[in-house]
Amino acid sequence: MKTRKSEGLNNFIVIEILIGRGKGPLAEALKWIPTSRERKEITYMNEFTILDKILDRNNLNDAYKQVIKNKGAAGVDGMTIDELGGYLVRNREEITLEIRERRYKPQPVLRVEIPKPDGGKRLLGIPTVVDRVIQQAISQILTPIFDGQFSDNSYGFRPRRYAEMAILKALDYMNDGYEWIVDIDLERFFDTVNHDRLMNLISRTVDDGDVISLIRKYLVSGVQINDEYKETVIGTPQGGNLSPLLSNIMLNELDKELGSRGLRFVRYADDCIIMVKSEMSARRVMRSVTRYIEEKLGLVVNMTKSKVTKPNNPDMKFLGFGFFRDYQNRLYKAKPHRKSVESFKYKLKQLTRRNWSVDTKYQVERINQLIRGWVNYFKVGHMKKLLTRIDSHTRVRLRMCIWKKWKTAKNRRKNLIKLGMNKYNAYKNSHSSKGAIRIAYSWILTTTITNERLTRFGLISCIEHYNKVHV
Repeated sequence: MKTRKSEGLNNFIVIEILIGRGKGPLAEALKWIPTSRERKEITYMNEFTILDKILDRNNLNDAYKQVIKNKGAAGVDGMTIDELGGYLVRNREEITLEIRERRYKPQPVLRVEIPKPDGGKRLLGIPTVVDRVIQQAISQILTPIFDGQFSDNSYGFRPRRYAEMAILKALDYMNDGYEWIVDIDLERFFDTVNHDRLMNLISRTVDDGDVISLIRKYLVSGVQINDEYKETVIGTPQGGNLSPLLSNIMLNELDKELGSRGLRFVRYADDCIIMVKSEMSARRVMRSVTRYIEEKLGLVVNMTKSKVTKPNNPDMKFLGFGFFRDYQNRLYKAKPHRKSVESFKYKLKQLTRRNWSVDTKYQVERINQLIRGWVNYFKVGHMKKLLTRIDSHTRVRLRMCIWKKWKTAKNRRKNLIKLGMNKYNAYKNSHSSKGAIRIAYSWILTTTITNERLTRFGLISCIEHYNKVHV
C-alpha cells in the first residue's frame, strides 16, 4: 500500500523539496517553478494537517474522556459508554484508517422526542458513542480555529463563555437606553439548516478535503425513528457533539450582519435578542432581519413566537431569565422567569414525593444537586425572597417524607424520642391521625427535625448557597 508522504511534513520540508529539485545555488533553486504534477504532489503532502490533529492519539483520548464525562444514552447500535473503552482499544487503528481513506460511514442518529414546557416536543438525535468520540475530536480541533472569527456578542457553546455573561451584556444595553427588544425565534433551527450553505461556510476556513467530507457524512448520516431509517437532506441533529459548533458557524453570518448595521444584540446559540431605542426602530429591525434570515440564511423565523417587547413584559424570557425595572435605582435587573421557577419547584416536588422509597441520605444528595445547579445558573438574578420561600417549603416536604418512611407508630415513637421529645408526647403523637403534610407543618416535626438538624444532615439552603455564589 502506498503511504502518504504528507504525515509529519511541514513548510520547511516543502522548501527542502523545492531546493532539492532545483539546479545550481540556492537562489536559482528558489526560482524553480514546479510542474503541475509536482504541485499536486506538494499539495497532497500538506493537505491533511487538520485531519492529523483530529486523529492524533492525545486528541482522541481527550475526546473519549469528554464523552465519558458527558455520559448519555446508547445510540442505534446499543453500545453504552461502559463498553466504549474496550471497543476503541480493539478498533482504533481500523477506525482512523477508514477515516483517512474516506471509507468511514457514521451510523444514523437515534431520534428521541423530549417534551418542552410549552407542550411541544424537542427532537434530539443521539449518535452512537463511537461517533460521539469522533465528533468531539473534530470539535476540539475546529473550535479554536473558528472561535476567533465569532462575534463578542455570541456566548453559546464557546470556551470560557457562559449564559450569565450574555444576561449581563443584555442588561448593559438595556440600562444604556436600548429598552425595546426584538426577540426573534428561529423555528426548529437544527432541523432547517441548509447543508450546502453550511459546508460552504466551513470550507472558507477549512481547506482539508478529508475533514470537509467527514463533516458532510455526519450531516447526511440519517436518523432512525422506531426502527425506520430516514434520510437527512437538511438540518443538523440537535444532540451531537459537533452540532453546537456548526450552529455557531451558521449563525455567525447573522452576527456579522447585525454588527455591520451597528445593532446591539446578544446571541446564545439560536436564542437571539436585539435591543434598540424605540418601538418604531424595533419593528423596522424585526422586518429587515427576518427577511435576511429567511432569504440569505435559508432559515425559518417563527412569527407567532417572535415579538417586539419591553424587558419588563412578563412574557419576555431569555435563557430562562425575566427582567424587571428597579424604579428606586432606575435600572433593569434580571431574575429567574416564572416558568423557570415553576419548573424548579416541580423538580423539587418530584424529589420530595412521599411515595419515593429511597434512602433519605440519597434523597438529600439529589435535592442538593438540583439546588446547586439551579442557583449557580441563576446566580446573576435577584431572587432572595423567592429562595427563602422555596427553602421553607422544601424542608416541610422533606419532613413529610421522613415521617412517611417511619411508617409504623412504634418507629415514629422511637425516632421522636431519639430527637428529644419526651415519652408521653412521643407516644401520643406517634398515633396521630393527621396527614403527613399536616404533621410536617406542625410543632411535632418542626421542633424535632429542626432546620439545624437538616443542615447538619447535609441539606443545602438555597438562600445560603445563593449568598455564597451571587455575583
